[in-house]
Amino acid sequence: MNVGAILATLAPPLFLLLGVGALISAAETSMTASSRGRMHQLERDGDKAAGRVNKLMGDQENMIGAILLSNNVVNIAASALATSVLGAAFPGALGIAIATGLMTVLIVVFGEILPKTLAITRPEAVATTLSLPIYWLVRIMGPLARGAQFIVRKTLGLFGIQMSMEMDVLAAHQEIRGAVEYHHAEGIVEAADRRMLGGVLDLSEMDVADVMVHRRQMEMLDADQPTKVLIDQVLACGHSRIPMWRDEPENVIGVLHAKELLAAVARSGGKFASLNVPAMAREPWFIPDTTNLKDQLGAFLKKRNHVALVVDEYGALQGLVTLEDILEEIVGEIDDEHDSTVQGVRRQPDGTVNVNGDVTVRDLNRALDWDLPDEEAVTIAGLVIHEAQTIPEPGQIFEFHGHRFQVLRKQRNQITALKISPRLERSDEEAGG
Repeated sequence: MNVGAILATLAPPLFLLLGVGALISAAETSMTASSRGRMHQLERDGDKAAGRVNKLMGDQENMIGAILLSNNVVNIAASALATSVLGAAFPGALGIAIATGLMTVLIVVFGEILPKTLAITRPEAVATTLSLPIYWLVRIMGPLARGAQFIVRKTLGLFGIQMSMEMDVLAAHQEIRGAVEYHHAEGIVEAADRRMLGGVLDLSEMDVADVMVHRRQMEMLDADQPTKVLIDQVLACGHSRIPMWRDEPENVIGVLHAKELLAAVARSGGKFASLNVPAMAREPWFIPDTTNLKDQLGAFLKKRNHVALVVDEYGALQGLVTLEDILEEIVGEIDDEHDSTVQGVRRQPDGTVNVNGDVTVRDLNRALDWDLPDEEAVTIAGLVIHEAQTIPEPGQIFEFHGHRFQVLRKQRNQITALKISPRLERSDEEAGG
């Protein structure tokens, strides 16, 4: 048999098998690389092909198993065909060697690299185009794929590896967070948008204790003070809702709304003595300090209340959290005419930053675009104590997480002021270590 006759016999079925294998490879890559959000939006807009893709991705393990099984069947068939024809045409091991070299090049280049490169550049378009044949392919090959998966699970089980069918509840959040970080690194997502999207994802991982105003920083009213004094304190306060206490600060009897007080003052015609300010206070809303931020946001919206008092497991007052505090975790600081830009953070001419000890790590990270960890401590003073494993004295210097921390002031056992360097250069860190 001459070379022309060999090619005439081999080429049509071989190219058909390679073409089918290329389409299957393109489908596998495009299905897994497509944006799930984009596909769901297309389906809502009436795109039936996008609906098929979403249905296939709903059982991703079965889909990938069926695709891989089909692709291997096609590639093995193409290789067997080439080996059979070329082995008969060329004597001995020469035919097998020619078939091996030829099929390696054809399968790798035209059956894998080329279709997958095309699919990764336009995943949504390729996935929707191939959705119908892949849908039927999965329907036909699905039972065989599930059988293969069963064998895989049983084999892994012999080594103590259990494959769960349930999706990790954090997988979707981690996927979104990873996409945001990637696009931010590529310059597509701005830093402010990255922080906002990250803030939304962080709500379910944080408690109200992480964002509350501590009881030492709360502005409160003594209900036993004269009416004129209470009115002056409300006017001097930068908040519209202020807790009121009686006998001792722990005994909060209500939350006074400045707008309601001023309306009562206007109605009284300046006769302050006739006003009963404590009676105007609304019943306080107490919540445990372990309340999840996402749940508390929903509770604020449901109760149409903007302020909650935070207590510990013993019922002791720990602080106060507002709807604004939670929203600031998403959008950043919401400043009004009564707020300073960043309270407790003061930049110095030499590039260092003087920080009050009660500034939260999250606020400092947002203000300076740093990445100090906030898992072990809420405030910057707490972070220093956690890392130092002691309560440091003024003048002591520590280096961790890429920054240098100097304790400036301490009151009793509380760090009240720190000087923090911007991120150290690598050489400086190595010299310090």
